[in-house]
Amino acid sequence: MTPFRHVSIMPEEVLGGLNVRPDGIYLDGTLGGGGHSFLIAQLLKNGRLIGIDRDAQAIEAARERLRPFCDKVTIIKDNYKNAAAVLNELGVEKVDGILLDLGVSSHQLDSAERGFSYMHDAPLDMRMDQEETATAYDIVNGYSENELYRLIRDYGEDGFAKNIAKHIVAAREKAPIKTTFELSEIISGAIPMKIRKNGGHPAKKTFQAIRIELNGELTALEETIDGLIDMLNPGGRICIISFHSLEDRIIKNAFRKAENPCTCPPQLPVCICGAKQKGRIITKKPITPSEDELKNNTRAKSAKLRILERV
Repeated sequence: MTPFRHVSIMPEEVLGGLNVRPDGIYLDGTLGGGGHSFLIAQLLKNGRLIGIDRDAQAIEAARERLRPFCDKVTIIKDNYKNAAAVLNELGVEKVDGILLDLGVSSHQLDSAERGFSYMHDAPLDMRMDQEETATAYDIVNGYSENELYRLIRDYGEDGFAKNIAKHIVAAREKAPIKTTFELSEIISGAIPMKIRKNGGHPAKKTFQAIRIELNGELTALEETIDGLIDMLNPGGRICIISFHSLEDRIIKNAFRKAENPCTCPPQLPVCICGAKQKGRIITKKPITPSEDELKNNTRAKSAKLRILERV
C-alpha cells in the first residue's frame, strides 16, 4: 500500500479564514490525511475538533497524525453530507467553524490501485469509500452512450464529450473496458491530434467526470451547504476549497443565497417574503494559492477558497 500523502492547500489562509478560537468546536468534513486538522488542533486548548472522511485509508493516516491531540479530536468514518447526524450522535448542537477541502488527495491520485489517475495503469475503481460496491468500471461499461455523453459534457465540461462517449461504447462492444490505461487510450483516440498536442492530458476531464458521478460529489455539495451553515454558531465560519468551476459555482450561489435569501421581485420597495439572512460572505472573490505555494505544489493550481460567516 502506498504511504498516505496529502499536501494541505492554502493552510494559512484556511486558519485565518476559520478564525480559530482556543475553546471553539470545529468540524473538518473532509479530513484526508489530517493536515488542516493538525494545524487547527494545535490552536485548541479547551476546544474540540471533529474530523469526518469517507476513505478508510485517510482515517487511518489521520488518526496517526493527530495522535498528539487525541484528547481534543474525534474522528468518524462517514460522508460530510451526514454531518448533522454525526454531530447529533456526539451530542454537539452547533460548531464554530467548518472546513471542506473538496480535492482528491495526493494519496488517492498516487495510489495506482485506487484507479483515480490516468497516469497509472490500474483497474477502473475511483471509489472514495471502498466499502461502496459500484466502481468506475460500472459507469464506463454500463451507462448508455447518451448517459456517458451527459456526464462527460456536464461534469467534465469537455467539448468532445459526444465523440468520447461514442468511442467508449464502440470499444466496449468488443470487450469490457477494465483498466485506466485502456480507457485513457480510447479517450485519446476520440480527440483530434492537434488538441492532444497543445492541450492538457486528453483523459483528464473524462476521468474527473466519472469520479464526480461515481462518488456523488456535486450532489452532496449542493444538498449539504445550507445545512452546514445552519450548524454554525453566530460568528462561526465555513471555509470551502474547490477545484473546478462546477464546485465553485455551487458554493458561490449557496453563499449568495445565505447572504441575500430574499425572493421578492426587485421592484418591491421592501421585502415581504420573510426570508432571513443566514450569513455574510467574507470572500467577495475567492482566495487562490500564492505563487510560492504553486511552486511547491502544482496540484493547488485550480484551488479556490470561499468563506462565509454565520450571522
